[in-house]
Amino acid sequence: MFKNPVRTFYGWRVTAGAFVLAVFGWGIGFYGPPVWLGAVHAAHGWSIALISAAVTTHFLLGAAVGASVPQLYRRFGAARVTMAGSLAMASGIVAWAIAISPWQLFAAAALTAIGWGSMSAPAINALVSPWFFRARPAALGMAYNGGSIGGVIFSPLWVAVIGLLGFALSTATIGLVMLVTVWTIAGLLFSRTPQQMGLQADGDAPNRAQPRTRLQTAALPGARLLRDRKFLTLAAGMALGLFAQIGLVAHLFTLLSPALGAQNAGFAMGLVTALAIVGRTAMGWLMPANVDRRLVACAGYALRCLGSLVLLAAGGTSVPLIMTGIMLFGCGFGNATSLPPLIAQMEFAEEDTPRAVSLIVASAQAAYAFAPAMFGVIRDFAPAMGLTADGGVGVFVGAAAFQTLAIAAFYAGRGERRRGVAATRAAIG
Repeated sequence: MFKNPVRTFYGWRVTAGAFVLAVFGWGIGFYGPPVWLGAVHAAHGWSIALISAAVTTHFLLGAAVGASVPQLYRRFGAARVTMAGSLAMASGIVAWAIAISPWQLFAAAALTAIGWGSMSAPAINALVSPWFFRARPAALGMAYNGGSIGGVIFSPLWVAVIGLLGFALSTATIGLVMLVTVWTIAGLLFSRTPQQMGLQADGDAPNRAQPRTRLQTAALPGARLLRDRKFLTLAAGMALGLFAQIGLVAHLFTLLSPALGAQNAGFAMGLVTALAIVGRTAMGWLMPANVDRRLVACAGYALRCLGSLVLLAAGGTSVPLIMTGIMLFGCGFGNATSLPPLIAQMEFAEEDTPRAVSLIVASAQAAYAFAPAMFGVIRDFAPAMGLTADGGVGVFVGAAAFQTLAIAAFYAGRGERRRGVAATRAAIG
């Protein structure tokens, strides 16, 4: 019996490790801050605006760290960077719990930002991508699913553990579990590279010719990358799309509760996460290798835009329309993070792709740090404009508008892609 090379290829072990890293990265660094906000407010009575500023600091500094991940990996190695980042995260969450003055809260946010930047999307992409080319969509989809699972596990876990152990002890306990787990997988899985192991991407034999599916494109060193139209449209598309997505999700529970009730609204939010996993997995395994990935992104955002408009049409009362909108929005939810790096894989030279991905993802993270506050402003002003009392119309219209702008940005970069296709065909011919 011959062994299946897909099952034995070391890259799939790295993908599994990246999945676990994403569980902790998103579970602590993304889904934790909303819970910490309430816990800090209850403990000290500090204003929500002050604590929210610390949360924004966490995401903004995390975006800056994420943009530097490829360079940090090259200099120090993925395992060391991951270990250092998880140590900063563990120290930071404890610091959030024991802060007794506002400046300490912002120092804690700086520590958790280091952890978030080194355990979020740029890190996942940098860990998994070197091991795959043809199977990269499937591998990245599987790894990013860890972020969704992190939300499923940690959103209720934070509340339960803080209620049982208190804020300080719960952060110490979760931090210790995270450290043991992440340091173990980093030492076992992230300390090797394909070159060190003499492996080709996707587990191909050393003498097998690599596929010519990347577009023919020149390298863009230094600031040339930042001026490139492909880069600018891709960064804008991801930033606008995630801004709409995070802004809507931040307010969705309270908008659904009047019609569904708190318990069923929670189940609806869980359905969004479940559909995100299904959609991301399906895209990873079923997307054709040579498909225009920008058009796939446009289709995904069109689906989410339609979901937002159906939620708008529900008027906060029609349960069938609400659930239809949730399903449409959820099916495309997961690909907002995983698809732009896959577009970059096809459109940039191999040496530029890691830097392009880290900058694109970091700029999107910096943008969506302001999304909950911006949508809160939209929601507050909607009643003054004669719209619904809960501001739902403003939120759903705003989400649809930003997603439409994201579609326009992705589509605007297709001219550069067509030139790349022509150059690739000429090179092959």
